Amino acid sequence: MSDTHVVLHDPDGRLDSELPLDRELHKALVKAVLGWAGHSSLLPPADLKQIALLLTGAARAVAADVRRAADLLPADHAARALADVVLEEADRCLSVPPEGTVRCAQSRARLVRALYERLDRLASVAPQAVTAAP
Repeated sequence: MSDTHVVLHDPDGRLDSELPLDRELHKALVKAVLGWAGHSSLLPPADLKQIALLLTGAARAVAADVRRAADLLPADHAARALADVVLEEADRCLSVPPEGTVRCAQSRARLVRALYERLDRLASVAPQAVTAAP
């Protein structure tokens, strides 16, 4: 296996705004990761780090959707204020590099779950904010 990697160049942010998320896959992964008993796992650290990386990518993509939806609401709207709080927490969490630990994977899973919950609440308040094309 090669140690090379590919750098994704997306200066227009099209991947965040045009590719649909595989929500069912994310939900299944979140459920599995949060279902791990205690802090023990039979998975090696490298696998745990890959899971954390996958959840990190999902969190970034869902956070972008939450941001776009919240930005369509008036600045003084309560749903926008709550979205801002969740997004600030996401920024804090995502600023820390992922680790190959159960704790890190579960933290990212909780973040993905919280972001999807916020996106759903934005959809209930202003469906056009979630379904509007950028």
